[in-house]
Amino acid sequence: MKPASSPIAPWIPLLAGMIAISFAPILVRSSDAPVSVQGMYRMLFTLVLMLPFGAKSIREARAVSRKDWLLLIAAGFFLALHFLLWMASLNYTSIASSTIILALEPVFVMIGAYFAFREKTNLLAVIGMGIALSGVIVVSSGDTGISRDALFGDFLSFAGMLAVVANMLIAKRLLTRISSYLYSLVVFGVASLFFALYNVAEGIAMVGYPAKEWGVFLLLAIVPTVFGHLIFNWLLQYVKATTISIAVLAEPVGASLLGMMLFSEMVTLFQYVGGALVIAGLIFYLRYERRSHE
Repeated sequence: MKPASSPIAPWIPLLAGMIAISFAPILVRSSDAPVSVQGMYRMLFTLVLMLPFGAKSIREARAVSRKDWLLLIAAGFFLALHFLLWMASLNYTSIASSTIILALEPVFVMIGAYFAFREKTNLLAVIGMGIALSGVIVVSSGDTGISRDALFGDFLSFAGMLAVVANMLIAKRLLTRISSYLYSLVVFGVASLFFALYNVAEGIAMVGYPAKEWGVFLLLAIVPTVFGHLIFNWLLQYVKATTISIAVLAEPVGASLLGMMLFSEMVTLFQYVGGALVIAGLIFYLRYERRSHE
């Protein structure tokens, strides 16, 4: 089915979203607050910003089945787990390594969709997946030579990527029955609650932070979430999902460049080679995975 006509040229919000998501790891690095507090306020502030724009969708919640409420709670848990693990990875490994590994999300969504929904793909797409995975091995092997901490950070990023894959697979099932607005609203609220419970259990203070930290929390909600991921969700009405998936590949590139400029994090040869393999493999995968559904 041909996508609807966008009210503005799609490349404008697409470019804005690509730039916005690149700032996520930069903002995380800029904060001295625990990542669980950053994640909680990122979700909570995004929730507050969304509330005025979908009152009609809130009424839709009455028709949501008990089973779907349980799936929404699970989606919120996995989203919180994703942010907790991925944001923590930035304390151990480089911005480049962390975001390159995170970019594997579409490949593992494909693997999960095969087991959960029996969705098949073609051989060429699988080859692309193999190329992308080899890139991650190159990045990780380079980080092994740097320190054990860097390798541990790579593991956290990989685990965080698997958590967001679980979130995406649940979303794939739920979004056939409920609106994307209601889904996002509930899942962000549930993720905020899980973060709050985690902070209480670990004895982590949730208030008393300086003004600079509150500014970072708000920017995390506005820049990579509202102007990044929510814009991409909106664009799905007008462009192909493959276009969005490829656009998300801008994050490791943009974040690595920003990391070099702002934190003097030089990209290593292993990261250049591994990152190139990941991006090339993902583009190859997305191209042929799309053809298998045409």
